[in-house]
Amino acid sequence: MLLSMAGLSRARSKPPRASSRQLANALAEAGRSFYVRGWALGTSGNFSAVLQREPVRLLITASGLDKSSLNTQHFLEIDKECNVVRGSGRPSAEALLHLAVARVRGASAILHTHSVWSTLLSDLHAVRGGLAISGYEMLKGLEGVKTHEHREWLPIVVNSQDMLALATSIEAVLCNHPDSHGFLLRAHGLYTWGEDVAQARRHVEILEFLLEVLGRRSSGEVGFGRA
Repeated sequence: MLLSMAGLSRARSKPPRASSRQLANALAEAGRSFYVRGWALGTSGNFSAVLQREPVRLLITASGLDKSSLNTQHFLEIDKECNVVRGSGRPSAEALLHLAVARVRGASAILHTHSVWSTLLSDLHAVRGGLAISGYEMLKGLEGVKTHEHREWLPIVVNSQDMLALATSIEAVLCNHPDSHGFLLRAHGLYTWGEDVAQARRHVEILEFLLEVLGRRSSGEVGFGRA
């Protein structure tokens, strides 16, 4: 059966699915950039991309890697139980958290950073259950946000070494805050995501910028007045 003209147009315009190697390269490049910016120093941080949803296949950084030299060989393919399907090494201990975000948000890429400001602010604001950001032009870099008057709520989840329990807590938080573009783990760092690696990387850059702005203001480095 011949495709209709509209169907043919959609088929031609649909971008080809990125290969595992292309995704690994994009994630590795993002990780090295985050290292340079101080957002993923040493072995901190982990990055993933969904390869397929049925059955689940997730590409994720192996555990214990220095992000300054991250490359395509440092990624593993895992299933929904975190079993390694392809690659060598152990998946990040937080693989279950990535799977939870991919499942609840339908995200195709999930990035986790450990900046100074996300660590400090997630601890400082934990008693409130989250951190609100509004009034900044950079908010418009978040997908779907059209104005600086947008109020972005970053939930803060208490950290735990029980990854199954933590993943369950994160699923609940994501369901309770469907409009949030990320969340913070207390005294730990930032998680955000996107429809692809480029969008997720942009969200990291935007949110890390805004967290630094808030951190510097609250520390008294700059005044609180606005021109």
